[in-house]
Amino acid sequence: MVGANHSVVSEFVFLGLSNSWEIQLVLFVFSSMLYVASMMGNSLIIPTVTSDPHLHSPVYFLLANLSFIDLGVSSVTIPKMIYDHFRKRKVISFGGCIAQIFFIHIIGGVEMVLLIAMAFDRYVAICKPLHYLTIMSPRMCIFFSVSAWMIGLIHSVIQLAFVVNLPFCGPSVLDSFYCDLPQLIKLACTDTYRLEFMVTANSGFISVGSFFILIISYIVIILTVQKHSSAVFSKALSTLSAHITVVVLFFGPLIFFYMWPSSSTHLDKFLAIFDGVLTPFLNPVVYTFRNQEMKVAMRRVCRQLVSYTKIY
Repeated sequence: MVGANHSVVSEFVFLGLSNSWEIQLVLFVFSSMLYVASMMGNSLIIPTVTSDPHLHSPVYFLLANLSFIDLGVSSVTIPKMIYDHFRKRKVISFGGCIAQIFFIHIIGGVEMVLLIAMAFDRYVAICKPLHYLTIMSPRMCIFFSVSAWMIGLIHSVIQLAFVVNLPFCGPSVLDSFYCDLPQLIKLACTDTYRLEFMVTANSGFISVGSFFILIISYIVIILTVQKHSSAVFSKALSTLSAHITVVVLFFGPLIFFYMWPSSSTHLDKFLAIFDGVLTPFLNPVVYTFRNQEMKVAMRRVCRQLVSYTKIY
């Protein structure tokens, strides 16, 4: 049996979010509305950026990439959660569970790199405005995008390497509504102490490290802008506050999941909903709410879509 895959579990059973019918109904309505809104908002940003020549700049290129990733964030776990709300037996196949883990981590890795790229973009725009177009060239933007996907893929493959050959012989119940490593590893029929530490080191420390890099970079930007006039400082602070909000919303739940994986399952579930439903919904709101140029362009695209539908 040595070196063989000892897995005899063919599917995993989710306990879901709650046994209360009333709570399930509220969560169903809440998650469905936010899922549709996030899909519509992020789907609108991408054609807006690509079709409007005024938005063909590095910051909007990165924003469109972030919106594309947020479509993935919403779609990996939330549709199945919505579908499972009123099912008595909430199951996922072993392959489906592994697929969820793969896409969760590749999307998470890509988004981390994109947020760092967006922080770098704001640093160059605010601290080195005369060199902005030279530094943030189309080649640099493509480099950030390709690097994000490569790093996300490598991170996800490393995570899967930890679990794909683990022996699962029962139980097969996950007190969650989706598959991820901290919960899945606990079901393995072997000592997983070292493996749990490796997962924490790989995901937890990367999340914490990226978070502090971003926060430090924004502090440096704020300290640099303080030397300018109050009008420039106010405008920069308004822009940075949106970026910092998105960073905290994204990294907060991640750090909690992987640095304190033995905490309350109820809080884990709440943060998972927050990360999967609310964050992708808030990202387009946060980035476009104070951006007049983006709002005008989105209205223009909406009018064009309405005109197109009337014709056909």
